[in-house]
Amino acid sequence: MQKLEQLYEGKAKKVFATDDPALLIVQYKDDATAFNGKKKGTIAGKGVINNQMSNALMRRLAAAGVPTHFVAELSERETLVKKVGIVPLEVIVRNISAGSFCKRYGFAEGVRFAQPTVEYSYKNDALNDPLICLPHILAMGLATAEEMALIRDYALKVNAFLCDFWRDAGVTLVDFKLEFGRTPDGSIILADEISPDTCRLWDSATGERLDKDRFRLDLGGVEGAYAEIMRRLKDHV
Repeated sequence: MQKLEQLYEGKAKKVFATDDPALLIVQYKDDATAFNGKKKGTIAGKGVINNQMSNALMRRLAAAGVPTHFVAELSERETLVKKVGIVPLEVIVRNISAGSFCKRYGFAEGVRFAQPTVEYSYKNDALNDPLICLPHILAMGLATAEEMALIRDYALKVNAFLCDFWRDAGVTLVDFKLEFGRTPDGSIILADEISPDTCRLWDSATGERLDKDRFRLDLGGVEGAYAEIMRRLKDHV
């Protein structure tokens, strides 16, 4: 597989064309951002951890019936993926109250919900990724009702799988965000990544944060937390 020109550079990844128009190469960076890019920094080794963790989990999700863009891990930082058109939505699944949910509603942190909640935000940095409801998604033509039903179903399947996986590793899955894409034939598949950048992961015994909140909240020990969550993943794959 030949790596060609860079097509895109985002906050955490670079995307390259290949000699196969149906495939792309994603390269993970150590750059870190928070609050829609207002806070910036570097987390040493983050790109390697996010790449390898995302790939390990996507392999297992595909086996569990959730189709993904993953094709092959090329190196510590690079992965071959299917080219998709990204649905411009962040799909957030919450099991326990934290982060923007608490700020938005004045709600206490750490409350386990009776059932997982699914919410959507419109991927638009200029608008600070506002929350969006299903009627508005349909009105704006961002996705069809059938696509949204499938996206919600996939998101809940991912949640069930990840909750079980991390529970076995002594980790509580608090919440996470997903992105989905359309293949050329119109199929919806899981894209982007699953990592400490996109998930809130708390140690089940101590409540210690093992995710990007350590960077967001200036808690220190960021690299150590990423290394610890990767160690636990490797112990359970």
